[in-house]
Amino acid sequence: MQSSGSPKTPDRRAVVGHDQSVYIDRLCSLVAASSPLMDALRAVRSLELASWCIGAGAIRSLVWDSLHGFFEPSPVADIDVAYFDADASPELDIRLQHRLSCLLVGLNWEVTNQAKVHEWLVDASGQAFPPLISLADGLATWPEFATCVGVYLDANDSVRVIAPYGLDDLFELRVRHNPRRVSVATFWDRVRSKRYSQRWPRLTICSP
Repeated sequence: MQSSGSPKTPDRRAVVGHDQSVYIDRLCSLVAASSPLMDALRAVRSLELASWCIGAGAIRSLVWDSLHGFFEPSPVADIDVAYFDADASPELDIRLQHRLSCLLVGLNWEVTNQAKVHEWLVDASGQAFPPLISLADGLATWPEFATCVGVYLDANDSVRVIAPYGLDDLFELRVRHNPRRVSVATFWDRVRSKRYSQRWPRLTICSP
């Protein structure tokens, strides 16, 4: 149940327009063709977490760069690793970041246990955020629908996708506010600070 005054969870049917299999295949192919991202995925897999992914900016930039025909990848500020472990200690995020930094030097890792974010997170109305129930539930709170996407590697090196709202916005170059967690003001701050339109001029920025 959501806290009083918090935005309603978006209806997935209102976000996803059609069958996702084509977009999923395209995303898996892009990820598999990116040696740096595959190296990062293998590093995270080696931590043996039960439920994890790399998501947000690394995936968004990979797809938007490809759709814009860029030959050089856009810089990514950090590699966002999300995982879900309700029994983990508060210190585990930092320990995992340190292990990843030793495995792949030079990357800025950001590791967050989605099972614990309710301990410090507030929603757009300033209310305490309710506990999340899964990794996918955590991704579903991220600020834009196009950003609510993560990928992981299975034991056979196959790329798997977690996309609670589908991949339409990501592949159709739309930036839309996800009201689940952040305010409209925060959404616009992100649009400006991340320079979406300047970096990827084919994007459509949708007004909430």
